Amino acid sequence: MPTILAIETSSELASCALLRGETVITRVSEGVRTHSQSILPMVQELLAEAGISLKDCDAIAFGSGPGSFTGVRTACGIAQGLAFGGGLPVVPVVTLDAMALACHQQHGAGEVLAVLDARMGEVYWAQYSFGGDGGGADDSRSGRPVPVLAPALSAPGDVRSQGAPVACGNGLSAYAEAYPAGGHATVMPHAAQIAQLAAIDFAAGKTVTAAEAQPLYLRNKIAYTQAERRDMAAAKAAEGGA
Repeated sequence: MPTILAIETSSELASCALLRGETVITRVSEGVRTHSQSILPMVQELLAEAGISLKDCDAIAFGSGPGSFTGVRTACGIAQGLAFGGGLPVVPVVTLDAMALACHQQHGAGEVLAVLDARMGEVYWAQYSFGGDGGGADDSRSGRPVPVLAPALSAPGDVRSQGAPVACGNGLSAYAEAYPAGGHATVMPHAAQIAQLAAIDFAAGKTVTAAEAQPLYLRNKIAYTQAERRDMAAAKAAEGGA
């Protein structure tokens, strides 16, 4: 088993994980410092606890998105810096994949709908299976979630699923009016699952160089102008009065 150092900062939760064999040790920071300030100290703590140096790792993994624009850029930049410093390859991991794996591990879900708050009245979402057939069978046997519906960005009410998956993620609580059924699993992207998925990808040779590492953006437009916001508000008001 490879030794993987993983970083995840795509949401309000910042986490690091060190995977060695079957053991994963982690650190988490939330709301105390900015992600860029908290990650490197946590990385140093993990390496010190394990008694290894950065160059003893086999790869650096990071949550590539989708997620917070600043957050995924932070994770990518720190992963690149660590990879350059240690002469290591990089493994980008989709954050929704990691959420699906966490839901599978914590709740035994075979079908998972991951929904992450994208702000601006939208959510990132995807559906996964852990009992895939056909083209996804190899991934399923490896323990990797098989995409049923690929990662997408949409309004909360436009999320669609196949079958009856277990739904998880903060997008469900952020837009509770769109998901009235309740009983959703509380799961967020975490470096522990980023590391586990990266180990599978590393074994399959799915790595990139530090220079090639890139965040995954599903939203091309990051911010609206004041004029666009006024137009949106006027449109919503018109809808309410219709």
